Amino acid sequence: MPNPDADRDSILRRLSSRGSVRVIVAGGGTGGHTYPAVAAVRALRDLVAASGATAEVLWVGTPDSLEQRVASENDIEFTGIKAGKLRRDRNPLKMLNADNARDAFRVPVSVLAAQGVVRRFRPDAVLCTGGYVCAPIGMAAALRRRPLVIHEQTTGIGKANQLLARMADRIALSSEASLPLLPAKVRGRAVVTGNPIRPALVSGDPAAAVKALDWDGYTPELPTLYITGGAQGAVQINDLIRELLPALLDSANVIHQCGRRSYEQVREFATTLPEAVRGRYLVREFIGPEIADVLALADVVLSRSGAGTLAELTTLGKPSVLIPYPHSVGGEQIRNARILAEHNAARALIGDDATAANLRAALTELLTESDSRAAVSAAARALGHPQAAEDLALTVLDLATR
Repeated sequence: MPNPDADRDSILRRLSSRGSVRVIVAGGGTGGHTYPAVAAVRALRDLVAASGATAEVLWVGTPDSLEQRVASENDIEFTGIKAGKLRRDRNPLKMLNADNARDAFRVPVSVLAAQGVVRRFRPDAVLCTGGYVCAPIGMAAALRRRPLVIHEQTTGIGKANQLLARMADRIALSSEASLPLLPAKVRGRAVVTGNPIRPALVSGDPAAAVKALDWDGYTPELPTLYITGGAQGAVQINDLIRELLPALLDSANVIHQCGRRSYEQVREFATTLPEAVRGRYLVREFIGPEIADVLALADVVLSRSGAGTLAELTTLGKPSVLIPYPHSVGGEQIRNARILAEHNAARALIGDDATAANLRAALTELLTESDSRAAVSAAARALGHPQAAEDLALTVLDLATR
């Protein structure tokens, strides 16, 4: 988007003149596809309301899914279609299975169903945020000549978006690093919007985190490390951090979201720590509604390097040590971690470098050297896109109001 402010004013004027706009949003299967979509819908609704117009939004996803629940929670009309799913594997031969063969027959049926949805709803634009449900909806939008925007959350290009890129009117990317991965013929239609994050994350309160966590052992004069392997935890990270305790607790508070699989083991280990530092180590199976406050409290984050996580870390300017999941599809997490490390926006421990000694060195630097921590924070923030949700919504509304 060449001039976001000028484009925003122009789009709002066009919206005001039209009086209403209709948008289909498709995406889901995982939170990585679902939550950017809902953030974009919220931003779109705010923009439309600011113009004095009205918006009708229809979310298309798979029935009985995460996206259906999220749509309901956000008062978004939802319709489900059954789409064929390609089950990927690092070994291509393992993709030749009965499930993939069965779902291959669902593809033409799902495209027909998607065309019916597009025909009945008559959208002014369609936004696809990824997941296998996007393929039929994106193709239906193209076949019925409805403006199509696709959004890519990762630094790579997902399978559905590879298919839809040649049909899309706009290709919204989360990172400049994705541009060279697009076919040369479609790069002129690409815009870098960033990856929308949950709005609540930017308004966290550090003091509220200590209270919500009931953390009696928190020591305010020390920096705080937040460790997370995602909702399920990461055994690799849990095992590495265990080797660094209790020495780490001499210079830091530690919040450890360890996941259900490791929770009992990690909690039992915590009871063996020296009493003088034990209270500074807080173990949780999962961090829920208080996550915004926890991130606000954290001076340093130790985590995997999925697209959603990095969107949050860079938007918030959080210094981090990244240990990518080595088996992520297409090496996505490794690529993500390298990009941040190359920009001094994180420390990355990849493959054989993910050792306790290297982790100790990286964490010690960021936790004890304030100048280094500030430099990494500034570099991370420079890669962030705090206006990603609004920029993605403007990209959709620009096409919808032409």
